[in-house]
Amino acid sequence: MNLFFRRILLGTVAFVLVAALLLIFAHQSQARAYEPNWELARESAGLPSEKSSEVVPSLLASLPPPPKQDPCLHCHIAGEEKGLWTPVARWVIFGSAGLVLVFGVVQASSMRKTRSPWKPLMARAGEWIDERYEISDPLSKMLAKPVPDWQRRWWYCLGGITAFLFIVQGITGVMLAFYYQPTPEAAYASIQFIETEVRFGAAIRMIHHWSANGMIVMCTAHMLRVFIMGAYKKPRELNWVSGVSLLVLTLAFGLTGYLLPWDQRAYWASTVATEIAGSMPAIGNLALIFLRVGWNIGAQTLSRFYALHVLIIPVATVTFMGLHFIMVRRQGIMKPL
Repeated sequence: MNLFFRRILLGTVAFVLVAALLLIFAHQSQARAYEPNWELARESAGLPSEKSSEVVPSLLASLPPPPKQDPCLHCHIAGEEKGLWTPVARWVIFGSAGLVLVFGVVQASSMRKTRSPWKPLMARAGEWIDERYEISDPLSKMLAKPVPDWQRRWWYCLGGITAFLFIVQGITGVMLAFYYQPTPEAAYASIQFIETEVRFGAAIRMIHHWSANGMIVMCTAHMLRVFIMGAYKKPRELNWVSGVSLLVLTLAFGLTGYLLPWDQRAYWASTVATEIAGSMPAIGNLALIFLRVGWNIGAQTLSRFYALHVLIIPVATVTFMGLHFIMVRRQGIMKPL
C-alpha cells in the first residue's frame, strides 16, 4: 500500500510540473494588440483616403467593419494577463485531486472485480503495443547488451554527449522557430522580440547558442579520441567516414545558423564564408551561387540558409547518426591501446 501511495504522489507531482511548464510556454508572449491599418486597406483597394476631401460615402460604406474583439482573447493577445494565475491554479489543484480520485476508484474497482493485483497502466499499454507490433524481443536484445567497465570511462562518452546536445538543439530550435521570421525586414526584430518579450526567450536562445558551440567542441574531441586510439582502422573505416560527415554537418549547422539574425556580424561572416566556398577549384562559382542564390547576398540568401538550417541539414544529420550508431553497435568500441 505504501508503494501505491508513493506512485500516486509521484504521479501528482509530475502532473503538476507538466501543467506548470505547459502554462509557462503557452502564455509566454505579451504581444501587442494588432490594430488593422484601414488607411492602407483603402489605398490597396483604390479607394480615396479617409483624410482626403474626395471621400465617397458609398465606397467607404462598402468596406468591411473592424472585427469585434473578444474580451477574453484580447486579454491574452494584448498581454493583459490580469488574474490569469488564479483560474489556472484552481484547475491544476482541483484537476489533480480529481484525477487522483478517479484513478483510485478505477484501481479499487478493477482489483475487486478481477481479484488480482493491480497492473500499472504503463505496463498495460506496453503489453497492448507489444501484442500488435512485437517489439519487446528486439528491444530486450538491444538494451540487455552488457557494457564492459573500460567502456564506461568519460572519454568514451564524448559521442553520446554530442548526440545529447543535438537533441537539445532540436528542442530549443523548435521553440525559437515559433517566433522567428525568416525575412530581411523581420529577422532581427523577431530575435529582439524573443530576447525581450517572450518568457524565457533569452534563456532558450542562449541554451541553443551554447549547445551549438558545445556540440562542435564535443564532436571534435570525440574524433580526436577515435584518431588517437586508432578506432578508424579496419573494420571501422565507414564508421570513420560517417563521423567525418557528421562533423561537417555540425559545422554547417553553425554556419547556416550564424546568418539567421541578419545583423551586420551575420551578414559579413556569411559573406566571408560564401567567398571561401566560392574559392574551391572547379565548383567554386557553383557553390557560391547556390549558397547566395545569386552573385550577391540578398533576401533569398536568408531563405536558403534557413531552409538548410531547419530542414536539409537536420535530416542528413539524423540519417548519418543512425548509420553511425548501427555500425558502432555491430562492430563494438575500439579497445584501449
